[in-house]
Amino acid sequence: MVSKALPFTKEKISEIIAQYPTPFHLYDENGIRENARRLKEAFSILEGFQEFFAVKALPNPYIIKILKEEGFGADCSSLPELLLAENTGIVGESIMFSSNDTPADEFRKAKELGAIINLDDVSHIKFLEDEAGLPELVCCRYNPGPLKEGNAIIGRPEEAKYGFTREQLFEGYRYMRDKGVKRFGLHTMVASNELNPRYFVETAKLLFELIADISGELGIKFEFVNLGGGIGIPYHPKQEPVPYDVIARGVREEYAKIIESNGLAPLKIYLECGRVITGPYGYLVTTVRHMKHIYKDYVGTDACMANLMRPGLYGAYHHITVLGKEDEQPCFKYDVTGSLCENNDKFAIDRMLPQVQRGDILVIHDTGAHGYAMGFNYNGKLRSAEILLRQDGSFAQIRRAETVDDYFVTLDMAGLNSFS
Repeated sequence: MVSKALPFTKEKISEIIAQYPTPFHLYDENGIRENARRLKEAFSILEGFQEFFAVKALPNPYIIKILKEEGFGADCSSLPELLLAENTGIVGESIMFSSNDTPADEFRKAKELGAIINLDDVSHIKFLEDEAGLPELVCCRYNPGPLKEGNAIIGRPEEAKYGFTREQLFEGYRYMRDKGVKRFGLHTMVASNELNPRYFVETAKLLFELIADISGELGIKFEFVNLGGGIGIPYHPKQEPVPYDVIARGVREEYAKIIESNGLAPLKIYLECGRVITGPYGYLVTTVRHMKHIYKDYVGTDACMANLMRPGLYGAYHHITVLGKEDEQPCFKYDVTGSLCENNDKFAIDRMLPQVQRGDILVIHDTGAHGYAMGFNYNGKLRSAEILLRQDGSFAQIRRAETVDDYFVTLDMAGLNSFS
């Protein structure tokens, strides 16, 4: 029987449910910390390595603080994400600010914090200069177009809205050099949930060659290269985790061939992973509310697409465990659904599971990234609580569940009676 391990028992989940009703997202602190340390150790062979956790993956300050304690910075893409980083003590060049269609106030806040500003378009250079002033250190995002294949989630680079063309990079760095900018970085992000380690080595090679070309023509020195994120996770039990050491060794080899051989060292190597850091260590816990038997058999849960939209949005696979029935054979075929008034509100279609009954507790795996973060309030659905399972086996609520009052708080209900 194909299965995935859990870091908790049914008894522990029942203890949590007694205090915090389902649905909720549960995060495994021990798993997150151990994984962070594995990544840092593997990539420590690279010059000045730094991981900037992609806040968008799991924007909770308790998680960000854990990762700060493990030596991670923060990759932010909006003002609220900058404030989350600031409130957890991450400031200065421990923040990488990468956004697009960026408003002036966000550039100003990023500069105030001393963050590394990563520009998305050549026109943003002058905009930043006019609105906030050019900082000492500037990074630009490269879109390699047809030179690099994307993947199913992020799409083809030449059809993506992000980044500079090669020609625009030369134009932009030349302008900033002439304006007195002294420190430079280069960034790209061309894949999402990619499981092939060679993909990231090839990305590094592409960027190293580009740095050599720009440095040679413009006479500028690059301080760092950000290889982006996109390292995938094994959502399906038959998949294997991406080996960090294979990526790190491959990047080190290309660094020696291109950066060191061209006299461009030292060049710091950065990553901005999110999914691979926390994704496997999050779980959506939900209770079976109803069983429905019509043309198919349906397991109706108290969670819905508002709690986890990846299956409905992408058709993504998330493994499901029926707590207490881990050793039973999966002999029954079900669609596992939520109560949203949309037919794609399904966590699984034609999924083989042990026999499910009303009141069973389901655990949906790998929701620690782009799970709660992608939630919404369509149909008046309320977002769930987030619970942290601590290393000592205790648990803490790190975000309460939304209430009906939260849903109405932005509406001027008092003015409704006078409205005509």
